[in-house]
Amino acid sequence: MVNKKHKETTQDDVELTSEDTEIHEPELEELEEKQNGFNNTLRDKLKVCEAEKREILEESQRTKADFLNAKRRLEEERKRDRERGTISHIEDLIPLCDSFQVAMSNKEVWEKADENWRKGIEGIYSQLQNILSSNQVSVINPIHTTFNPHQHEALSTIPVTDEKEDHMVMAVIQMGYELKKTDNTTEIIRPARVIIGTFEK
Repeated sequence: MVNKKHKETTQDDVELTSEDTEIHEPELEELEEKQNGFNNTLRDKLKVCEAEKREILEESQRTKADFLNAKRRLEEERKRDRERGTISHIEDLIPLCDSFQVAMSNKEVWEKADENWRKGIEGIYSQLQNILSSNQVSVINPIHTTFNPHQHEALSTIPVTDEKEDHMVMAVIQMGYELKKTDNTTEIIRPARVIIGTFEK
């Protein structure tokens, strides 16, 4: 027979209860508050980032617009420079055109000149006209048209008996020249110098 001896409890022995084994955790509300605070912080940071992104995007768009405007202005300035260069070049050629026209204006005398010489001169004049045409320059010859002060310069007047010829160009002293620009407008390089008719009752 086995003798079971009961061990006596001493003061050093500690009895564990179920209450002692439970771990005290933070309240659920406290955790939610912390989580909400963290979420609010993230939302605030996101708003700041979005504001910075918008600002950078707007600045980028402004910079791009400024660049495109500067590029357009530069291209327009280059076009104007080319047109000014063309006008200056044509102004140098106009006296030469006048000389050819004066030389060939008297048909009777012109046709009496040596045929080969005359054809050579006419060929040179034709080349000169091609240079003008290739530079979008055309001749203003307003004979028998109504006087236009924007295109014509009246050097004198002559009396006319037909009322329909009043303020009409009766003679052209010098041809005018105009340049067709890239924007389809025209610029008068030199107005046609004319004599106009005046009708008096």
